Amino acid sequence: MLLPDTRTLSASQARRIALAAQGLADTRPATPAKAMHIRRLVDRLGVVQIDSVNVLVRTHYLPAYSRLGAYSREHLEAEAWGRRPSLFEYWGHEASLLPIASQPLFRWRMQRAREGETWGGLATFGRERRPYIDDVLKRIEREGPVTGGDFAEEKREVGWWNWSDGKRALEWLFWAGYITTRTRRGFERVYDLVERVLPAAILNTPTPTEADAHRELLRIAARALGVATETDLRDYFRMPVAETRARLAELVEAGALEPVNVEDWGKAAYLVADARFPRRATASALLSPFDNLIFFRERAERLFGTRIRLEIYTPEHKREFGYYVLLFLQGEAITARVDLKSDRQAGVLRVQAAHLEPGAVATRVAPALAAELVRMAGWLGLGGESVAEKGDLAPALATELANR
Repeated sequence: MLLPDTRTLSASQARRIALAAQGLADTRPATPAKAMHIRRLVDRLGVVQIDSVNVLVRTHYLPAYSRLGAYSREHLEAEAWGRRPSLFEYWGHEASLLPIASQPLFRWRMQRAREGETWGGLATFGRERRPYIDDVLKRIEREGPVTGGDFAEEKREVGWWNWSDGKRALEWLFWAGYITTRTRRGFERVYDLVERVLPAAILNTPTPTEADAHRELLRIAARALGVATETDLRDYFRMPVAETRARLAELVEAGALEPVNVEDWGKAAYLVADARFPRRATASALLSPFDNLIFFRERAERLFGTRIRLEIYTPEHKREFGYYVLLFLQGEAITARVDLKSDRQAGVLRVQAAHLEPGAVATRVAPALAAELVRMAGWLGLGGESVAEKGDLAPALATELANR
């Protein structure tokens, strides 16, 4: 529902505001990013999603690349799992890396998990096997860091949901805030007690009330989104419905948010008080399917008029665009989609399909996309690029890459 007597932003204004808030309106820095740039970026975004798929590179490395250009992935790893981390893992927007200073803001979720509010199967396990879970926690207290593999009763199939009881206990303890990720071995979490991972200054920070925590998380989401609907803001940290509405009203009353209408959105929106209004957007970037700009599909469609669906779990013969598809942001438009794979053995970045978005022109898109693919291959340590003959952009892209 639109709001009467409220200023209206054009769709293009809203799109540029959103790109600026996400650090995607301007061209990337010419010099390689350092650890401090990673810290600043995650502070700005508030959350970076983690996913296990490694066909190109794991998704948590990509938002920094999209915004900062080629950087050493070791910088991110040090910030997340080093001796003095600035990030920690928790359920922010799905499995996530979050600024360590925001840990107190998620204690309400940890407390709710202790009271049985997690996803159904884990909640049931928590109720039925609490003595066993307590024994697992005592083992960690006594013996130190553990992995899910340390509790495997027998050889099991690899996969997120093929868990032993020990792994379920660890995940319950993780949700409930008793343990956290100390480091990772490959992609496997190494768990330890929160008090042995997080600095004392964070542990000793008073726990905010739920209302205060919700309000601050919504403020962070609003800053990261620039202009957003209630559902956009709620989705960013997966917030509860009624509480979100109450806290948004308070943020409006405090002047932190301004209610606005956005042309063609069809629903009310909120503009963050210090939003940047760029006159144009000049960045080009390949976006992970889990990138903050597009991970809420309804918002992405509203911003760019493009329908995004993750096809990883779709049978191959039913896929429209491919297995691991990145979107190509060119200025303030999504102009192409590419299905990418790092062929590490051959040292090649494989473009398994390349499709133009409706209205995009191959002669304008292919040169910019080819340049971006060459940069990405270099960042990933791959020696070249190869384009399969699939998709309406593939011929022009292959020609452009061959001529470089």
